Amino acid sequence: MKYAERNGKRYEEINRQDQFLEKLYTTQWGRILLKPLTCRTVSIIGGKLLSTSLSRLAIHPFVKMNHIVLEDYKKTTYRSYNDFFTRQIKPEKRPFCKDPNAFISPCDGKVSAYPISQHTNFKVKHTWYSVRTLLRNPKLAAKYKGGICLVFRLTVDDYHRYCYVDDGHKSKDHAIPGRFHTVNPIANDFVPVFKENSRVYTTLYTEHFGPVVQVEVGALMVGKIHNYRGECDIKKGEEKGRFEFGGSTIILFIQKDRVKLDPQLLENTLDGYETKIKMGETIGWAKHIRPSN
Repeated sequence: MKYAERNGKRYEEINRQDQFLEKLYTTQWGRILLKPLTCRTVSIIGGKLLSTSLSRLAIHPFVKMNHIVLEDYKKTTYRSYNDFFTRQIKPEKRPFCKDPNAFISPCDGKVSAYPISQHTNFKVKHTWYSVRTLLRNPKLAAKYKGGICLVFRLTVDDYHRYCYVDDGHKSKDHAIPGRFHTVNPIANDFVPVFKENSRVYTTLYTEHFGPVVQVEVGALMVGKIHNYRGECDIKKGEEKGRFEFGGSTIILFIQKDRVKLDPQLLENTLDGYETKIKMGETIGWAKHIRPSN
C-alpha cells in the first residue's frame, strides 16, 4: 500500500492484514474460502465469539503487533476483544478546530479524495463506482454532481469510533444490507466491494457546509455498525457511532462549492497514495462563509 503523511512524507508499507487479504483474494484457495467468510451468518458468529470473555486472550498480542498506546485511551477493564476494539480514546488525543468554518475528518483512517465528475463516477483504486450505486438513490446522488467524494479506509489499528463534522441536523438512517467483503483495495480487482457491503447512510444538514451525505460501510467480520441516534440535532465533534471488529470505511459526499479541500489530499490520491488522517484533523474550509442571522 502507498501512504502519505500530512507533512508530505510518502512511503510504501505492506502489513500482515494486507498480506492476508492479498492471498485471500488472489489465490485459488483464498477465493474458495471467500464465499463462506463473507456470509452474514459467519460474520455474526464471528462477532459473537469476539464478544466472549475468552476473546480477551487476543488483546495483548494485538496491542503489541499494532503498537497501540493504551495510555491514549480511557482506563477500563475490557470484558472481551470487541469491548477492547471499541475502546474510547481520551478527548485530548483527538482535538478538533473550534473554528466553525473548519471541515474536520470524521474518523481515523487512510483518506482518498475524488472530484465527482459530470457522470457522477469516481475511482477507488482499480474499480469505478458511482454515488448512485452506493446510495441506491438516483435523486439524492444527482445533488452531489460536481462535488467531492472522500473515502476514509479504516484498518484494524485505527480508532473505530467516528464523529460529526459540523453542527446541524441529521436525517434518519438508511440501511442497505449486503455481503461483508473487505474494504481493502486489494479486493477491488475481484469483487465490486462497495456494491456488496452492508452499509448505512444519512444526510447531515450542516450549518457551514450544506447537506453532507455520510456512509458507513461494514467489512469482513464486522457484524455491526452502531449509530447511536436516529433523526436529531448534532454537534461538531460529537460521537456519531462506532464499528465492531474489522477494517471498515466511511464515505462523505459534499456538494459543489461547499468546501475548499486541502489540495494535498487530491494530489496524493491522483498519485496513487492514501493520506493518513486522524479524527478531528482539519482537511478543508467552508468555501462560502454565510453571514450570521
